[in-house]
Amino acid sequence: MTELPPSGSRRLLLVHAHPDDESINNGATMARYAAEGARVTLVTCTLGERGEVIPPGLAHLSGAALGAHRHEELAAAMAALGVTDFRLLGGAGRYGDSGMMGLADNDDPDCLWQADLDEAAEQLVAVVREVRPQVLVTYDDNGGYGHPDHIQAHRVALRAAALAADPAVRPDLGAPWEIAKIYWTRTPRSVAEAAFARLRDALPGLPFDTLADLGDLPGVVADERITTEIDGTAHAGAKAAAMRAHATQIEVAEPAFALSNRLAQPLFTTEYYELVRGRGDGEDVRGTEVRDMEVQGTEVQDRENDLFAGIEEAS
Repeated sequence: MTELPPSGSRRLLLVHAHPDDESINNGATMARYAAEGARVTLVTCTLGERGEVIPPGLAHLSGAALGAHRHEELAAAMAALGVTDFRLLGGAGRYGDSGMMGLADNDDPDCLWQADLDEAAEQLVAVVREVRPQVLVTYDDNGGYGHPDHIQAHRVALRAAALAADPAVRPDLGAPWEIAKIYWTRTPRSVAEAAFARLRDALPGLPFDTLADLGDLPGVVADERITTEIDGTAHAGAKAAAMRAHATQIEVAEPAFALSNRLAQPLFTTEYYELVRGRGDGEDVRGTEVRDMEVQGTEVQDRENDLFAGIEEAS
């Protein structure tokens, strides 16, 4: 592991459910901030042991063997993004993949969905108090699309943020730390619609037969909900490489990719966020930059272009 930036620099924490979620949703953002010298820390909650495998040559992988392979894929993806600090919540194998919502897998006592919330959150509190991130990125309260592990990752992240700031909670885990800004990963509806229109025209030249539906994309919301857009076009190659590293789960054919269902969806290099808890210019609001936005139809003026806007770097 390479030397990390000093503690006074910008520090970004991302909490995701499975290996590959980080590269799909935030790969360009992670690569940008890593290249700029920020400390980027990824916490992945499970190894995705119940994921469906795409390449026929790896179809034999399942359970713990698949989890171990996906851990290797995660390491390769982080190398592509330039991220050196990536961890598994509670250590490898602590929380198992819960499977899709409504399946018997959800009842496995070792899966993340069945985890005690405070116990799981305390695993993350230790990371928060060590790293002292100014910014946290995770999913919304539906996990973006209703997967139990995504929902639980959201709950763990938000609970950990609250517990980490409370000096009465687990002082043995370090000094309390309050995260200044919390974001949910989003996609503006107009951007998603335009991207699908372009993909429809490009589909004859892609190795996928069918487009996904707009509803298949996680986190799509009305444009006015978007507070922040991060231009990662300079890091498009790194994002695509990171996604390719997750070969059991993703097939990439720029400007598209597909999961095991082989339905083409856009590969976004500008990534979007909703600031849901923030401190801009020292105020505990949704961010001064957010509060002062002017919404004209579906076009939002003065979106943030930096997750650290309004934060003193030395905090």
